[in-house]
Amino acid sequence: MNQISGQRLAEIGRLFFKLGVIGFGGPAAHIAMMEDEVVNRRQWLTAEKFLDLVGATNLIPGPNSTEMAIHVGYVYGGVLGLIVAGVCFILPAVLITAFFGWIYVAFGQLPQVEPLLYGIKPAVLAVILAALWRLGKKAIKSRQLLMVAIATGIAVGLGLNEVLALLLGGVLGALWLNWNTRGIQGAIAAFPIPILLSQKPIAGEPFGLWKLGLLFLKVGSVLFGSGYVLIAFLEGGLVEEKGWLTQQQLLDAIAIGQFTPGPVLSTATFIGYIIAGIPGAIVATVGIFLPSFLFVLLLETLIPRLRGWKWTAGFLDAVNVSAVALMAVVTLQLGKIALWRGTIETPVGVLPAVDGVALAIAAIAAILAIRWRVNAAWLVLGGAVVGFLLNSVI
Repeated sequence: MNQISGQRLAEIGRLFFKLGVIGFGGPAAHIAMMEDEVVNRRQWLTAEKFLDLVGATNLIPGPNSTEMAIHVGYVYGGVLGLIVAGVCFILPAVLITAFFGWIYVAFGQLPQVEPLLYGIKPAVLAVILAALWRLGKKAIKSRQLLMVAIATGIAVGLGLNEVLALLLGGVLGALWLNWNTRGIQGAIAAFPIPILLSQKPIAGEPFGLWKLGLLFLKVGSVLFGSGYVLIAFLEGGLVEEKGWLTQQQLLDAIAIGQFTPGPVLSTATFIGYIIAGIPGAIVATVGIFLPSFLFVLLLETLIPRLRGWKWTAGFLDAVNVSAVALMAVVTLQLGKIALWRGTIETPVGVLPAVDGVALAIAAIAAILAIRWRVNAAWLVLGGAVVGFLLNSVI
């Protein structure tokens, strides 16, 4: 039993360390890579179980992709698997970000990695499209769920908050799916109440290491939706209220989050380092990620119970399909970043300008991912090589 447990922990550690190294593109890309590895290739989870975790994870605070890694680790390896998966997924980004923090403090500038990202972005886009194709087929079980997905996608596209869209999709979907059954108390009981962060502004507050850790702990406990929401919290907390960070340093920290793999919340490591060196990096990193481990432990006790009740099972189905719709919206946004090059004037009017090379990379990678199920790691590596070679030639 110990040998089996040790083997499983080693498998979990290797997989999530690899995903942490190649995890470019944000939460949607990370989740797509995890789905390919743990559902398609290794069969650690069924597609239905994976969808349950995706839907539920979107309803709790914290970085979604990190919490998905922690969830998978718990399902396959228990509490130790939870710790190993989370730490191994976070560690590469933390180490890379800390290294960039050292370069930034020592030399005052960031390295140029744009040539690599040019090829990586369309490859990651293809990885997400492949996952959307697979997850969508599992999540959309009926015409009603398809309508819930479309409504959620439209609502988010029009500016509705992501978490609110998921909750409304879940509740309304549960009501619709169980229209002729008893009561709505089950659906109402499944409606979680988000915790809000309230902090009194203190201009120019004296620095303290424990205060830094507490600030990131609070942010990690209330950070709903995308990790990019972190920017708004840091702008208000570190720049305006406490004055520990300049606006330019925050912009540079955001840039670090854009071109490093793994969870974008590893930006906290960079910020902690430039504020207080290695101790600051450690405190900020632990503070921002610790709540995710605790939330997942609590959530794991609830998901089986939710599946066992008719109303909340409908709620989960609707949340799952809404989460797939959110991934689709994010994919469109990423597609615009990776492929869009503004507009051009033509004899028939102004038309969108698409980067033909990036489109070709995305199309080839999508075919390889969907038709031949080529591993995401090779697609990302191939995109980076193509981007580097194109930059060298041009």
